Amino acid sequence: MSSIRAAKHWIQVGLLMGFVSAAHADAAAADVNMQVLQRWTLGGTGGWDYLTFDPPTRRLFVSRATRVDVVNTDTGKVIGTIPDTLGVHGIALAQDLKRGYTSNGKADSITAFDLDTLKVIQEIKIASHNPDAILYEHVGRHVFTFNGRSKDVSVLDASSLALVTTLTVPDKPEFAVDDGNGKIYVNIESEAGQIAVIDARSLAVTATWPLPGCARPSGLAIDKAHQRLFSVCDGKIMVVTDATNGKQVAQVPIGEGPDAAAFDSSRGLVFSSNGDGTLTVIRQDSADTYSLVAQVPTQRGARTMALDEMSGKIYLVAASFGPAPAATSEQPHPRPELKSGSFVLLLVGTR
Repeated sequence: MSSIRAAKHWIQVGLLMGFVSAAHADAAAADVNMQVLQRWTLGGTGGWDYLTFDPPTRRLFVSRATRVDVVNTDTGKVIGTIPDTLGVHGIALAQDLKRGYTSNGKADSITAFDLDTLKVIQEIKIASHNPDAILYEHVGRHVFTFNGRSKDVSVLDASSLALVTTLTVPDKPEFAVDDGNGKIYVNIESEAGQIAVIDARSLAVTATWPLPGCARPSGLAIDKAHQRLFSVCDGKIMVVTDATNGKQVAQVPIGEGPDAAAFDSSRGLVFSSNGDGTLTVIRQDSADTYSLVAQVPTQRGARTMALDEMSGKIYLVAASFGPAPAATSEQPHPRPELKSGSFVLLLVGTR
């Protein structure tokens, strides 16, 4: 290539990259102008925990203490239920197996269900206690449950639900994500936060990384392209970790009381859903540079969420509560009761 042609080539590349960057920035700028677009009353009894969005069917799986409600996200209507999931925390979906799985914290069990019909296939007890987060890993076709009380990880065959092994982690495991290539990352909810790394092929914990400045990390999201992990922490902080070596590359302020994180790779946005009634929106300027761009008002207690990356919309749930009952010796810190009929699904996006 001649020097003149080379110069023209790199000018064209530069212009193209500029257009791409500008388009990405414009998309991100548009998406930070977010607001609550819909507020659907789902009602019903029971608290909640994780939400899981199913892109092919646009259904939302909502844990409800003793069951999982399945919601049509176009209408906000409950269209199905997975029953008898006592203390359910999380829902994992295996599209290739046409199955879903729930972690039943109070029953110390896992329920497998048919992803099309929602019919229960099998419930199996595990020896560990309080399965909380749950993840399906497609490389080895295993289901991982992250067990809060026993501070370990159960690995089950996704087809038979037979226990394959149990892995010990340093403290209570919280949210977990995988990179799609055989690595799993899980927040460790200790006072000095950590991330444990699991090799899904050898089924071993291969590293434990400190999270400086991050106390009691809960929500975790991943940018698979840039290999970055986003942990939301007590103290109104999100920390960003390099998933290749555990090095912390950024800290960004968020709202108070976070419990979930999400990354929108199409728009370069990171989200934290916070118990103080805000959704923090952060722009990814580069793999190691992040800007706080919005605190979207939602509803107090809307701490868990699910992202529809195709539309860029986010689903959150919340409810209203009455006063807490009087403390007893058996229950010194009683929780307030959920007001009947107040459970709502929020849809956040741009008009």
